[in-house]
Amino acid sequence: MTTPMMPAGSFDFDYDEAFSRNIGWVTEWEQQILRTKRVAIAGMGGVGGVHLLTLARLGIGAFNVSDMDVFETVNFNRQIGASTATLGRPKVDVMAAMARDINPTAEIRRFPDGINDANIDEFLDGVDLFIDGFDFFVLDVRAKVFARCAELGIPAITAGPIGMGTAYIVFMPGGMTFEQYFGLEGQPIEQQYVNFLVGLTPRGMHRSYLVDPSRLDLVNQRGPSTAMACQICAGVTGIEALRILLNRGGVKAAPWFHQFDAYRSRFVSRKLPGGSRHIGQRLKQKLGLRMMKAIARNAPRVKPEPPATEIERILDLARWAPSGDNSQPWRFHIEDDEAVTVRIRNEGGVNVYEYANGQPTLLSAGHLLESMRIAAARFGRRMEWSQSGERGASLDIKVRFPRQPGVRPDPLESFVKLRSVDRASYKTDALTPVHKAAMAEALGPDLVIDWFESRGQRWKFSRLYGLATDIRLRCREAYDVHRRMIDWDNHFSPHGLPAGAIGLDSVTRKMMRWALEDWSRVERMNLLGTGAASLQLDILPGMACAGHFTISWREPRVAPPTADELLNAGQRLQRFWLTATRFGLALQPSLAPLAFATYAVTGTRFTEAPKLIAKAEKLAVELGRVTGHEVDALVFMGRIGHPKTTRPVSRSHRLPLADLITGDQRQAAVQEDLVGEGPEAVVARSA
Repeated sequence: MTTPMMPAGSFDFDYDEAFSRNIGWVTEWEQQILRTKRVAIAGMGGVGGVHLLTLARLGIGAFNVSDMDVFETVNFNRQIGASTATLGRPKVDVMAAMARDINPTAEIRRFPDGINDANIDEFLDGVDLFIDGFDFFVLDVRAKVFARCAELGIPAITAGPIGMGTAYIVFMPGGMTFEQYFGLEGQPIEQQYVNFLVGLTPRGMHRSYLVDPSRLDLVNQRGPSTAMACQICAGVTGIEALRILLNRGGVKAAPWFHQFDAYRSRFVSRKLPGGSRHIGQRLKQKLGLRMMKAIARNAPRVKPEPPATEIERILDLARWAPSGDNSQPWRFHIEDDEAVTVRIRNEGGVNVYEYANGQPTLLSAGHLLESMRIAAARFGRRMEWSQSGERGASLDIKVRFPRQPGVRPDPLESFVKLRSVDRASYKTDALTPVHKAAMAEALGPDLVIDWFESRGQRWKFSRLYGLATDIRLRCREAYDVHRRMIDWDNHFSPHGLPAGAIGLDSVTRKMMRWALEDWSRVERMNLLGTGAASLQLDILPGMACAGHFTISWREPRVAPPTADELLNAGQRLQRFWLTATRFGLALQPSLAPLAFATYAVTGTRFTEAPKLIAKAEKLAVELGRVTGHEVDALVFMGRIGHPKTTRPVSRSHRLPLADLITGDQRQAAVQEDLVGEGPEAVVARSA
């Protein structure tokens, strides 16, 4: 159905004055010719909306525009009509109004139901040029419109926002058609997506700076975009439109393709003989389909609908708190609209990594509490908690979120989901005094940080971590933990530590996967030594960083810390970690040395292997010598630095909130199934 928008208030508007600054690049006569032209634009989103406004400012006198969608928050990054004022409003109405605010004399026909078989001819009626503003994944209707343009002798342009540039192709009457160029007919939909993409971008210049390929998921119809690319699209399309509408010539139509990448400062304009039948294109189509299917398999899951209540939204963010090997040893029972009971399952005494009666899990529970406090602040709520339990036992933590005037959002909120363990090599650039001071302040009055940044100190810490790796790879008691917690199937694991995030190369990972199938295999591999694994896990990354750090109690300990003290310390550690993330720093905790050294100084028999007990005693001595602290004074340690890339190739995700919330009748049974595994599944303590 067509909805016309007729000129209103045109008696106040002087067309010639409004577009007089075009004169010089176009003649006065040509400007009046543009006023008589009608352009059809399908889609009023990312590129279509900018096309419309660009051509309206060129002085085009009439438009046919279509779109059946409304503006949503997800459109804000690129669509020129998307704003808080237009949320929920039809795109076609918003953009038509914006165009008429530029040129009140323009005649605009709206097609609010989109384009279909019944109205294609009406949409193209009287049109001098068609411009493609369809969403990338709308291929069936796009192909039909281009085919009808070819039949009616209407020039047509498609321009895609690719990376931080554009790729565009012009189809002129009598020339190569859209189908001949792209070859979509009869292909499966996934292959059509690939053919369209490689047809638009035969050179693929954008690939060199696509920092997260998992976001380009053609199979599941998701892809990244930028406003800059949309603006560039409109610029080149406007120029081609001017050439066509004014009959100036110089149009290089299909099989010519054009790519301009502003990020790489490159422009390519080449002829592609045969279009989709070109031998090079056929190869790209086959390889592209394989690559896109692989990306789809490894892509992060589609973001679920946000929880409905404020309490659920608080928990939905807080669940991203770190825990040992991504074990997530907590479940939530919502009491009412401002109270939650958190059950923490403590594996102290059972899991070899849960040293000191489960100290790592208590610190992780503190990470969770701080994340809950940060999440609650968004809704003007403070957080207060109390717990009942002892060290080494499961805890019930009662948490309340009362509203309080003056509570403001926490600036660290945006980094709760981004914070993760990075086991790769970092840049060796030194940390700034400002960053160090802010991270030290985040730790509060009870904890103190020491930095170890020289090359010699980094070497000593690397060797220290290597001693711990030698123990854990030879320790039968750690074997079951490693088997359970390494996720070999997912790059973004919701329940464990992805194998791709361990820090080993692909060959070593394959050997490890084979070995972990049976303890006897591990023993045989250990006969060759653990130096090769330690080189990748400890030595190389330990040297490739800004430095190492230890966090210790400010006051000497006269007794082991209480559960409350560890929960409070965990809160401060989470703020420390989030502050580092806010500064663009990567961090890898290393609590395995603390675990084995603590067993040694307390005389706790963590293994039946006497040689490993002796190695733990040596480790404890080295830990004290290198750090300058007694083992029982140390709370946390690791390495830090600027990452070489922020691209998330592999990392731990979290279980859905629905899996973490328990009901009255399910709670007891579910809690029995909780697993609170240790701080490291071969590499690092927190996930």
